[in-house]
Amino acid sequence: MIIYPSIDKLLDRVDSRYSLAVLAAKRAHQLENGDIELLNHYESPRTVGRALEEIADDKIEIDPNSILLEKEAEKVEEEKKEEN
Repeated sequence: MIIYPSIDKLLDRVDSRYSLAVLAAKRAHQLENGDIELLNHYESPRTVGRALEEIADDKIEIDPNSILLEKEAEKVEEEKKEEN
């Protein structure tokens, strides 16, 4: 089975598999919520596949600041849970 886009091409665009997974999931949610599609044609019928195709075509990129903010928010949530 040929997988498109290839993981190698995707990792050329994003620095880690974790960042790739986060970015693809966020973009897939945006597409599910009606955000504008950035490509004229998609190979994949699914939003996660479409998100990966957009990443491979360099249509979107990761914002390091948003990842840091998310990690800080997760830390605060964990601290709140520990307090309870």
